[in-house]
Amino acid sequence: MTAIKTNPGNYFEDFKLGQIIKHATPRTVTEGDAALYTSLYGPRFAVQSSDTFAKQIGYPKAPLDDVLVFHVVFGKTVPDISLNAIANLGYANCRFLKPVYPGATLSSVSEVIGLKENSNGKTGTVYVRSTGRDETGDVVLEYVRWVMVRKRDAATPAPEAVVPELTDRVSPEELGKAVPAVDVSKYDFDLAGAPFRWGDYEVGEKIDHVDGMTVEEAEHQIAARLYQNTAKVHFNKHTESKGRFGKRIVYGGVIISMARALSFNGLNNAFHFAAINGGRHVSPLFAGDTIYAWSEVLEKAEIPRRSDVGALRVKLVACKDKSCSAFPYKDEEGKYDESVLLDLDAWVVVVR
Repeated sequence: MTAIKTNPGNYFEDFKLGQIIKHATPRTVTEGDAALYTSLYGPRFAVQSSDTFAKQIGYPKAPLDDVLVFHVVFGKTVPDISLNAIANLGYANCRFLKPVYPGATLSSVSEVIGLKENSNGKTGTVYVRSTGRDETGDVVLEYVRWVMVRKRDAATPAPEAVVPELTDRVSPEELGKAVPAVDVSKYDFDLAGAPFRWGDYEVGEKIDHVDGMTVEEAEHQIAARLYQNTAKVHFNKHTESKGRFGKRIVYGGVIISMARALSFNGLNNAFHFAAINGGRHVSPLFAGDTIYAWSEVLEKAEIPRRSDVGALRVKLVACKDKSCSAFPYKDEEGKYDESVLLDLDAWVVVVR
């Protein structure tokens, strides 16, 4: 009998608690990838945009955008974790641990740390901890995510439910490992776009990032292909026309990248996206929708043994087709405003 050569992807019942999955394909990330990433989202943070600026403050050259690194590591996991996913649901304990420069080769490994069948019996939630390493074997990124995956056969018995306990925030002691010592005296605030340092932000402060950006059909598919993300829901109009939305949905990472890029207007000197404490994709995004974003400062923290940079814990909220001047979020009953797409709790590093 001839063995099946193609990979149909894993369904919920294929995952086992403690399972280790080594993902194909290692990816060398180049300046071309960085340029395409910029063309898709328009991030303007000076450290990632300019070799000259980066070298002046202590980097060997401009590092890759942190969220680009996240997407490349994430993309490796899709064929094994979420090819048959209905939706990526959330993130936790994501830490950026080493700067990544053009020419680095990234690979990913995941461990299944939780399984829970959903009440409809047709889907289940899979929890994984994924680790991204560079060509030297050093960990550059580690994160937990959970994803809703279809069952192959609804009659398959449910596994014992295991939901991992996750911390509500990454400790400030774990931040800044991907940032070399910064020479603040050579940090040009005019070129960075704003004069505001870590000390200029206050807990409780809300920032409307003002600008909006419309997502086009071709762009979001180019973005997902850039990360070698093969999830069917983003590409296959033929199958998705018969799905629950009747059309393709935009990869949730596009929303994260766009919200992060939009946050430059107000968080210009928050040049490093250091950690994701938690995140939720509240509602789907489709081509033709316009993204706006706002942030709230939840916490300020000094980073141990660092006087050059500090950390801000921010709630980054992305909305569709609605200005964020009124900071749309939740009502008194805790229900999200219908415009909210993304609710992300993250640490950013800001020059002091």
